[in-house]
Amino acid sequence: MASTVTTEPSKDSSVSSRPGYGQLLRTRGAWTFLLPGFAARQPFAMLTISIVLLVQHTTGSYGAAGAAAAVTGVSMALFAPYSGRLADRYGQRAVLIPGVLVHVLSGLTLTALALADAPLWALFAAAVPTGASVPQIGPMVRARWGVKLQGSPLMTTAAAFESVTDELTFVVGPLLATALCTAVDPAAGLVTEAALTLLGGLLFAAQKSTQPSVTAVGHARVEHTSALRVPGVRVLIVTFLGIGSVFGGMQVSLAAFTESIGEPGLNGVLYGTFAAGNMISGIACGAIAWKVAPQRRLVIGYAALALAASGLWAAHSVLVLAGLGLLVGMCIAPALITGYTLVESLVPAGARTEAFTWLTGAVALGQAAAVTVAGQLEDRFWGGAGFLVPMGGTLLALATLVALRARLSARPRGRTVARGVGHRVPVAVD
Repeated sequence: MASTVTTEPSKDSSVSSRPGYGQLLRTRGAWTFLLPGFAARQPFAMLTISIVLLVQHTTGSYGAAGAAAAVTGVSMALFAPYSGRLADRYGQRAVLIPGVLVHVLSGLTLTALALADAPLWALFAAAVPTGASVPQIGPMVRARWGVKLQGSPLMTTAAAFESVTDELTFVVGPLLATALCTAVDPAAGLVTEAALTLLGGLLFAAQKSTQPSVTAVGHARVEHTSALRVPGVRVLIVTFLGIGSVFGGMQVSLAAFTESIGEPGLNGVLYGTFAAGNMISGIACGAIAWKVAPQRRLVIGYAALALAASGLWAAHSVLVLAGLGLLVGMCIAPALITGYTLVESLVPAGARTEAFTWLTGAVALGQAAAVTVAGQLEDRFWGGAGFLVPMGGTLLALATLVALRARLSARPRGRTVARGVGHRVPVAVD
């Protein structure tokens, strides 16, 4: 084994050393993947609500609708990391194009089965490939930022920008899907989701110049290590599971609370306040030139999130719950942004798309579990019992984070290791 020490400068000299959204958006080539990326990730926020509204319309059961949506979410969470690993190994375009086609076909099949009053098991069978093939556009965009901004202080700004974009997506997507399903046709949400996935996904895949390169030299055999083998990634997965428990617990518990007080229309207002807090703090995080190490920021920010979430179950008025929801939302964005930022220092470039999909999948899995548990608590105990899920999820994740925070420290970067005999290929090692 031979090793050399190298220093790698920022990939884009046009990026200013001072972090800011203006400098970020002037990064050369950024808009070529940002615009199609936004269009392509919009269907992700439409999928769950579209399934719920269609299946509930055809079966008359919210239980069946929720189960079909949960199968889709769990399938996405389990298969997304493998999609990310394949994208790192073979390139985003090679994975995205067949994935988009499978998703569109399986989604339309699910729509047709629901309209034909097919049995629930058939809907589950179609929901599995529908969720498994959801295009992982967000992680792919983050991986492209990593290529453009490697070694730049704008990485935190990019993580904040993506967090705000995700939150905007989850504000617009459900509203669009609900309007289509209620005003046009119950199947219109899923059909539109499939059409946007096809159009946006293929446009994003066409941007070959900005996708991360795939390491391949001659006949050399390069070992591709899974991001899951990085100890810090496993800690971040637990952390993001806790964040998912907040999203799922809030969705169910806010709906149950507003129903219990006879004001179901306030559910959208309260959840919108929660989402607004997330967006506001996300924008602020990207505008700050941080001097505190990201490992410490994550522990402090997550402690604040757990503390804020622990007060939700005791709220008995709309104003108090709105205030606490705003505060919880403001605590989520810094934790998400810092976690995604840490991936850049913890994970080799050739495994970052997979790492991002593990984190995205962890949020989805935590959300699916939280929806189920919170619903049971609301049915079996007092109104507001579902708010115990965000509290429990974040406290358990915080305990794990504090105990294993040393694993979030990156090893010295810039080392390259040559493997093999004869045809030796430098492989980046973190």
